[in-house]
Amino acid sequence: MESPFKKNILITGGAGFIGSHVVRLMVNNYPGYRIVNLDKLTYAGNLANLRDVQDKPNYLFVKADICDFNAMLRVFEEYRIDSVIHLAAESHVDRSITDPFSFAQTNVMGTLNLLEAARRSWRGSNLFYHVSTDEVYGALEFNDALFTEETRYDPHSPYSASKAASDHFVRAYHDTYGLPVVISNCSNNYGPYQFPEKLIPLFINNIRNNKPLPVYGKGENVRDWLYVEDHARAIDLIFHRGKTGDTYNIGGFNEWKNIDLIKVMIKTVDRLLGRKEGESEKLITYVTDRAGHDLRYAIDSAKLKDELGWEPSLQFEEGIEKTVRWYLDHQDWLDNVTSGDYQQYYKKMYGD
Repeated sequence: MESPFKKNILITGGAGFIGSHVVRLMVNNYPGYRIVNLDKLTYAGNLANLRDVQDKPNYLFVKADICDFNAMLRVFEEYRIDSVIHLAAESHVDRSITDPFSFAQTNVMGTLNLLEAARRSWRGSNLFYHVSTDEVYGALEFNDALFTEETRYDPHSPYSASKAASDHFVRAYHDTYGLPVVISNCSNNYGPYQFPEKLIPLFINNIRNNKPLPVYGKGENVRDWLYVEDHARAIDLIFHRGKTGDTYNIGGFNEWKNIDLIKVMIKTVDRLLGRKEGESEKLITYVTDRAGHDLRYAIDSAKLKDELGWEPSLQFEEGIEKTVRWYLDHQDWLDNVTSGDYQQYYKKMYGD
C-alpha cells in the first residue's frame, strides 16, 4: 500500500531541546510529510515539549534507542523511512568527562546503527542529515579567526571526540557506499525547552531561586550563541536545499565572554522579577575550570548565507529577553525537570 505522505522523515532525539523545535517546525510547515519522532526519553527528552503537535495527523512518536540496531531496522521498515534528521546525542561536556563510555556508545555507535539501517533500507532519492557541533573543531585564539567548513578537526573533550567520530562515519558512508548525506555544525544553542544543565537555563533557574552561579575559571571563555528557532530554520533549509555530501556551519554571530553573558542574564532576570539592578551578582561563584575547556568558539556561516540565504533573526539581547521571559512564564516546566534524578546530578557536579 502506498504511503499517503510525500516523505516519511525520522527525526531522532525529537523530544529533546533542539529536536522538539525541529519536529514542531516540520510538523506545522509540511503537512504532507509524516514526521516520526524517535526518542529514548532520557533525562533530557520530554514529550511535554511537543504537546501542541502531539495530535497532528502527520506526527508520530516512537520510543526507542538508537543503540538498538534491530529496533532501528524495524523502524525504517515499518514506517518506510526515506529521510533522517539525526539529532539524538549525549551533548553535555561535563557529563562526558565523568562518563565517556555512554557518549561513545550513543554518539558513535548509535549514529553507526542509523547509517547502516539507512544503507540497508534505502534505494533511490533519500537523505541522511547529521546534526553536529562546532566543538569538533577545537579552540580558537582571540583574533579574527572563525571556524569554517574547511577547519581541521581537533576535539578536546570526550563529547567533542564522540561527535567528531560520528561526523567521520557519516562522511565515510557517503564516500564508501554512496549514502546521500549532509552535515551541519552549529554553535551553542539557547531558547525555550533547554534542559537546565546547560548554562543559560541553569543560571536563569539559579537566579530565580537565589542559588550560586558556578562560573568556570575567570569566566573568560568565549562562545557564539544561536537562538534555537533560528537553528531549526537553518536545518529546514539545509534539509531541503543543501548539497548532498556537503557540510554547513550554523552560527549566531553572537560572541560573548561567559562572564559578560552571565551579567546580561542577571540584569534581565532581576528586572523581570522586580529586583534591584545587579542584585543577583552576589550569586556569582568562581569554581575550578573544567578539564579541556576550550577558550573560544566562533562560527563562520557565510556559506549558509551565500548558498541558501540563511542568517540569524535575533541578536543575543533580543533572544535572551525572549528566553528569560519563557522560563519565568513556565516555572512549572522548570520545576518538573529539575526534580528527582536531575537534583542528584546537580549535587554531584556543583555541590550544594
